[in-house]
Amino acid sequence: MEFQIPLFQLLISFLLFLFMVITSVRKSKAKNLTQKLIPGPWKLPLIGNLHQLAASGLPHRTLRDLATKHGDFMHLQLGQVSTVVASSPEMAKEIMKTHDIVFANRPFLVVAKMTTYECTDIVFAPYGTYWRNLRKICTSELLSAARVASFRSIREEEVLNLVETIKSNGGLAVNLTEKVYPMSYTITARATFGKKCKDQEAFISVVAEESKVNSGFFVSEFFPSLKFLDVVSGLKHRVEKIHGETDRIVGNIVNDHKESRAKGRSEDEDQEDLVDVLLRLQEDGEFPLTDNNIKAVLFDVFSAGSETSATAVEWAMSDMIKNPRVMTKAQAEARQVFEGKGNVDETGVHQLKYLKCVIKETLRLHPVVPLLIPRESSKNCVVNGFEIPAKTRVIVNAMGNRERS
Repeated sequence: MEFQIPLFQLLISFLLFLFMVITSVRKSKAKNLTQKLIPGPWKLPLIGNLHQLAASGLPHRTLRDLATKHGDFMHLQLGQVSTVVASSPEMAKEIMKTHDIVFANRPFLVVAKMTTYECTDIVFAPYGTYWRNLRKICTSELLSAARVASFRSIREEEVLNLVETIKSNGGLAVNLTEKVYPMSYTITARATFGKKCKDQEAFISVVAEESKVNSGFFVSEFFPSLKFLDVVSGLKHRVEKIHGETDRIVGNIVNDHKESRAKGRSEDEDQEDLVDVLLRLQEDGEFPLTDNNIKAVLFDVFSAGSETSATAVEWAMSDMIKNPRVMTKAQAEARQVFEGKGNVDETGVHQLKYLKCVIKETLRLHPVVPLLIPRESSKNCVVNGFEIPAKTRVIVNAMGNRERS
């Protein structure tokens, strides 16, 4: 009898264990019936799919090629980070419109925290009241139609300077990239900081350098548990040093504007630059803005508005040079619209219908930002039948969308 009690307990334990296993299997099968596993390429231990991205210098093209094999919605394991890539207009719409609230946040990136004043800019600010207020400021103040129109004279003057520079070359070959990028940076700088800015050239230079460093490989972006390697490699220190210089220059610009406003030199809203606009909103107090918040927004505006515009112009000119028929037709339209004026201004831009089509096709074929800034799911959700766990990183490949549009 003394052995019957342990045997009985063992039998009960075994039956309970068997019951739990069967229940778990049934739940798993039921779940798989309603939710599909996201397809994706095979993965290596530890690094996942990083080797496939590292094999090419153009990740957006690698992801496009992988999408042709594994589908418009595929899963990648990038180090320790679970990542989903959307490569079609339909999947992009699911992420950015249907489930926009779930994917409104950006992933926590060490470099973003260092360069955007603890993620208080427009791009990386977490979804919430602060982000909504920043977005409202952008749409109603910084990027409104009236505000953009107020900078018309700046654009016309800088474009005329570019034309005169090319004209003075006497018909010799010109490296257009070396001319277009400075023009774009200058237009954005003058609209942001005003015409007279002693630190303008220094700011343009340091922002270009900071953008280059920020695009480097940070171990912590893919292996959060190994973020100390960013310190060991010296990359974190380099970013902090460059951003410190950026912060100093922007701080001086903001302080100069404050002094000018204190002396009553910026009362006319039609003459306001973007720094003046943000300082006016700060003074009104309707929405609390610190100086660091202002600097974060200015950095976003300058970064997003300079290189992207220049890249689009470069691609458009490159494609037209390779397609003489298109170039000839665009030139004929421009000559017809601006005949007798002696120079090109924005009054006749709305009449350049063919050139507008060229620009739209250029942006379709060559997205200026092929891989959109990653998003991160704030909670579990189901997208097109696929289970997306919380904290999953999501990338929209605009190059992939181009192939299917």
